[in-house]
Amino acid sequence: MRIEKIHLSNFKNYPTADLDVSAKVNVLVGRNGSGKTNLLDAIHYLSFTRSAFQSSDFQNIRHGENYFFIKGQISVDARLHEITCGVQQGLKKNFRNENAEYQKISDHIGKYPVVLMAPDDVDLVKEGSESRRKFFDSMISQIDKVYLENLIQYNYALKQRNSLLKMFQETGKTDWLALEMYDNTLIPQGEAIHLRRKEFVTEFIPTFRRFYNFLVDECEITNLNYLSGLSETRFADGLLKNRNKDLALLRTSFGIHRDDFEFTLGSGDLKRLGSQGQQKSFVIALKMAQADVIRNHKGFNPVLLLDDIFDKLDDHRISRLLELIKNDASQLFISDARPDRTQGLLKQIKVEASVFIVESGNITHHV
Repeated sequence: MRIEKIHLSNFKNYPTADLDVSAKVNVLVGRNGSGKTNLLDAIHYLSFTRSAFQSSDFQNIRHGENYFFIKGQISVDARLHEITCGVQQGLKKNFRNENAEYQKISDHIGKYPVVLMAPDDVDLVKEGSESRRKFFDSMISQIDKVYLENLIQYNYALKQRNSLLKMFQETGKTDWLALEMYDNTLIPQGEAIHLRRKEFVTEFIPTFRRFYNFLVDECEITNLNYLSGLSETRFADGLLKNRNKDLALLRTSFGIHRDDFEFTLGSGDLKRLGSQGQQKSFVIALKMAQADVIRNHKGFNPVLLLDDIFDKLDDHRISRLLELIKNDASQLFISDARPDRTQGLLKQIKVEASVFIVESGNITHHV
């Protein structure tokens, strides 16, 4: 898979931009705030139909305008595809593939996969379970349409069940039969999601360890574990047992939406024991493993987006990461506020790159 061309209009700080990109390595250089990350986010939109950094589509419209538009030409197996995304105030998002609008935007997920590495990825280690669930859900959804559909249906039923619990408090009446209707939707979807997560982690761990061991020369022992209440309790039993607790909390307290993924260093918690470099190496290994798993399932390479990832890595880990980059067949987009550093590192491993200068929403090809 390759990005061939990108067009932006009123996206974040870009009035308009057109970019013809390289088949292999593209380096975006410029000061912080110039728009490098925004360009990577536009590519993320073409893959995931949404921003990697903003929860609302409208937050990505350039200040003073009422719409944004992204168009990308993407080649897969020598066939060129045109993807467009348009967002306008007061209208629903328009997302098209080959000029055909999707009935369900979720049908686009996984067709043109990308893997983004960004500075905030370390939050996967530092923050709560929600960020880790979202990471694994996003990864599995790119390779398994059934999983994505189960997840959408589960989250909808969960939202409805929680609304019902709040209504019970407001009316002072509890309707167990109505609650069981949502339980009957949650249970099969939740059990399917739980099983797929277990299967995926079993597949993912060896690949993850291979990348982490390469980054650190096999001098550190790490692991990740899938933690779920459904591992010990049937979903139906857990929902029934926690009914009174749910009524008190006004939310569903048992289910796969409470799952977590535990990251360990040695015999302890990575968050507590790991240095910044170790935590960042762990996350980079997660992302490289993600790309490898997608490649194995899809039969082609995802695009890698590397946003300012060299900070807080020592020289040795940077050199090992560069070896991974050199040997990876994926198309790369690398952003860096220090152009001499990135160009020097790429020269060190003898990799040619197209360099683009980004200044206040303007992009020029550096020759």
